[in-house]
Amino acid sequence: MTKNETLKSWVEQYSEPLLRRALYVLSDKEDAQDIVQEVFLAAYSAYDSFEGKSQPLTWLMAILNRKVADFYRKKYKSEPNVRLDHFFDETGSWKNNDVLNDWAVSGEGEELLDNRDFNKTLEECIEELPSRWKILLKMYYIEEKKAPEVSQELNVSTTNLWKILQRSRMQLRECLEFNWFSRS
Repeated sequence: MTKNETLKSWVEQYSEPLLRRALYVLSDKEDAQDIVQEVFLAAYSAYDSFEGKSQPLTWLMAILNRKVADFYRKKYKSEPNVRLDHFFDETGSWKNNDVLNDWAVSGEGEELLDNRDFNKTLEECIEELPSRWKILLKMYYIEEKKAPEVSQELNVSTTNLWKILQRSRMQLRECLEFNWFSRS
């Protein structure tokens, strides 16, 4: 089979799983489609380096992961600084201490993550985060990358990573308080 025939076959076979993964990681259909297209372009360019020691999908997923990391790195660096005036006043104190209150889960506990409506609300709250926060949050919690790896990929200090993750958790908590727990 020629290079073009092989790649055409791969596009037909692997576009869907690659798109599902890209959509899961990026949460944006157009960005996911663009990344998958870039994966196949990169695969075409690097086809001669594919030794066949792994399945083609494994190789394509590795390319996808690098493309997603590049996408996040570029997006993270290009966006403006995040404003914190939502949580803190000019002295650095909390504006609203309500976000620090304990949640009354009323016996739901861990089953909450099995609740489809709660997960939908959580996803909506994640999407409301500033893009720079969302990128770090997804890489750390969803992709389960270690802090040093996230810090290195996005060129951010570990201290700054922890601060952004903390602020993201606080904003998620406030969003869930308003959109989920206050309605219960």
